[in-house]
Amino acid sequence: MQKQLSTKARSWLVAGIVILCLLLDQWLKIYIKLHFTLGEMVEVFPWFQICFVENNGMAFGIEWFDKLFLTLFRLGVAGVLGYYLYRLTHSEVRVGYLVMIALVMAGALGNIIDCMFYGLMFSESTPWEVATLFPEEGGYAGFFYGKVVDMFYFPLIRNAAGEVLFFRPVFNIADSCITVAVILVLLFYNKDLQTTLQQPKPAE
Repeated sequence: MQKQLSTKARSWLVAGIVILCLLLDQWLKIYIKLHFTLGEMVEVFPWFQICFVENNGMAFGIEWFDKLFLTLFRLGVAGVLGYYLYRLTHSEVRVGYLVMIALVMAGALGNIIDCMFYGLMFSESTPWEVATLFPEEGGYAGFFYGKVVDMFYFPLIRNAAGEVLFFRPVFNIADSCITVAVILVLLFYNKDLQTTLQQPKPAE
C-alpha cells in the first residue's frame, strides 16, 4: 500500500507548487511588459513565438463578461478553490490529484494578480512604447481593471495562404497551469474529482 503523506507534507506541497508557479508566471509577465511593445513578436521556432498581447477577459483572450464582474468572479472561484484545497490536504486523496488542483489554484491567482494590480503598477503598453513600472503619472487603470499579459503563441497549422488555422489564442503560464491540470483531471483523476466533491475521507 502506498504511504500517505501527512497533512503537513500535503500543505507544504500545495504551497510550494502555487508559489513556484506564481513566481514563474509573474516574472515572465513583468519581463514581457517591461521589454516588449504591444504586439511585438519574437520567433523562437516557426511553430512557437513569443507575442505580447493583453486582454480584459478570460483565458486565451476570451472576452464574455464585464471586467469588474470577471475579476470578482475570479476572486470567488479562488476562494472556493482555497477551501477545496484545504479539505484535500486533510484527506486521503491521491497526491497527483492534489497537485492538479494546486496548479489550477496557481493559474487562477496568476491572472487575478494581473487584473487587480497591473493597472496600478504599469503605464499603458502601446505598439510604439514599452511600459514603465510605477510611472509618476500613475498606472493605466484602476484597481481590479488591469489587463492580463499573454505571450505564448503556437501557430502550428497554416493554410496555403499562410493564415494560422491552429492554434490561434495567445496564452500565459497561468492559463497553461489551469488547462493542463483540467485535462489531466478529466483523463486520469475523474474518480478523485467525483469522490472529493462529495466528502473527502479524513486522514488518520
